[in-house]
Amino acid sequence: MKIVFRIVLLAALAAAGFWLWTILFPSPGKIIRRQLNAVAKCASFAADEGTLARMADAESLAGYFSTNVEVNINIREGDRQDFVGRDQITQAALAARSAVSSLSVKFLDVAVTVAPDKQSAVADFTVEARVSGEQDLIVQEMKFTLRKIGGHWLITRVETIRTLSILNFELRRAPSIV
Repeated sequence: MKIVFRIVLLAALAAAGFWLWTILFPSPGKIIRRQLNAVAKCASFAADEGTLARMADAESLAGYFSTNVEVNINIREGDRQDFVGRDQITQAALAARSAVSSLSVKFLDVAVTVAPDKQSAVADFTVEARVSGEQDLIVQEMKFTLRKIGGHWLITRVETIRTLSILNFELRRAPSIV
């Protein structure tokens, strides 16, 4: 009976130790997912947010990106935005906050692939955004490239994944060659 009790106690201690280890030292994928959730939260804002809070949140959002980040995205079909640098991220966030009264952003189905050297990663996910006053959701496939810089995972590249619906829209807009 004592041996069974000791084995059960040892197994419980090993399980508790493993659980504590994963809490204190999370995997890079878990850290990146947590960080992407924070990015979505910073990108979201309510209608009653004050001017200073909007500026602070835009600065906070830019803090998740590297200083020389490259952004190449399609916000809506055919509306392409390209910019480089953390300052332009801040300006874009402030412009969005003045253009619409509120925005809710969620990152869904996040798939993180960490490089073998654990210094870079790629996150593929679906962005779901709801703008106040608009009936339709904005849904877009995205790809973020991240690099570990100064001990922190920073976003170095943002790009839109070209889905079939975007390709069809671009084909419809292209002049016919007949």
